[in-house]
Amino acid sequence: MTNRERALAILRYQPVDRLPIVHFGYWRETLQKWADEGHLSMALVKAHGDGNPADYELNALLGWDFNWQCMFYPNHLLNPRFEHKVIKTFEDGTQHVMDHNGVVLCQKPGAGSIPAEISHTLTDRKSWDEHYKFRYRWDASRITGQRVLVNDKMIPFSEGGLEFLKTGERDYLYGLHCGSLFGNIRNIVGVEGSSYIYCDDEVLYDEMINTNAEVCYQNVKFALESGAKFDFAHFWEDICFKNGPLVIPDVFDEKVGPHYRRITDLLTQYGIDIVSLDCDGMIDSLIPTWLGNGVNTMFPIEVGTWNASLAPWREKYGKSLRGVGGMNKNVLSLDRAAVDTEIARLRELVALGGYIPCPDHRLPPGAKWDLVKYYCVKMRETFA
Repeated sequence: MTNRERALAILRYQPVDRLPIVHFGYWRETLQKWADEGHLSMALVKAHGDGNPADYELNALLGWDFNWQCMFYPNHLLNPRFEHKVIKTFEDGTQHVMDHNGVVLCQKPGAGSIPAEISHTLTDRKSWDEHYKFRYRWDASRITGQRVLVNDKMIPFSEGGLEFLKTGERDYLYGLHCGSLFGNIRNIVGVEGSSYIYCDDEVLYDEMINTNAEVCYQNVKFALESGAKFDFAHFWEDICFKNGPLVIPDVFDEKVGPHYRRITDLLTQYGIDIVSLDCDGMIDSLIPTWLGNGVNTMFPIEVGTWNASLAPWREKYGKSLRGVGGMNKNVLSLDRAAVDTEIARLRELVALGGYIPCPDHRLPPGAKWDLVKYYCVKMRETFA
């Protein structure tokens, strides 16, 4: 079986010859550290990206079968984007920088974590109409201007990529990214800002969600109608933290749920039956919205301090809910005994079916090169 066949069979509760060994990428600082240690070339580090040829080369070096993030990405972001510019520089090197979403961030030298938000361009109806609404116009260039992985090369969708995708002849899993129905809005206006707009101007709140969702829908529609064939579909959100969601679940269900259903119904028409969603944090209270609207695979199941796991979700929702992820990546910074213990825990989850273990997020700088290689070897031995 190919890795493509294995992954799809597992998520469809069908027999496989073995479990694929899957990952979800790396922090840039992790690759830099491994290069400093002599494991990688800087050329490979600079070239690396999810699902690109450098990623495949790194898979071979470490022992992975594939990166779940290997997919086609229509442009569902602001278009045109805001100009990235430095607003202010402080004596210690800290900068206030406006990003491509029109958000002013505080960036500190050497810091790799999420930067603090200082201010937002989008605050009300006036700023939406003046600075954002026109950036959500849809046109075919959001698809045709993007690139496709064709064997070991990335080529434009409109220059050979589409023809390749139409054949469906590949041995790797390749998905269609369906965008973000609320996470992008959170990125633009902030958690606090979105909460104020919901309370102060619900009509604007609805318009923001509906406008963003329409871009995502039109992207999916155009990509599918082009004749391209995809193995699965995927959404990104990141709208939860360690104690729960950053949006009121009932409001999310009412305002955003129907947009998931509209897109997943379209996916179903084209035979795509595996739809995954990336949301960090404690996602439990939002799962009913996703599962009830056609999203059936949770990814990456961030273990976190709250010990997220497929097991209680499977007990509650049954086999309609699949999972990719849920492997505690922190053991990769410890020792072989910790890795062995984690793999033993994963055995019980794999036995449930419809589940593919994967480090619960991108590997941080603490991950040890030799320990990652050991994990890949032991996973193959354990789940052969």
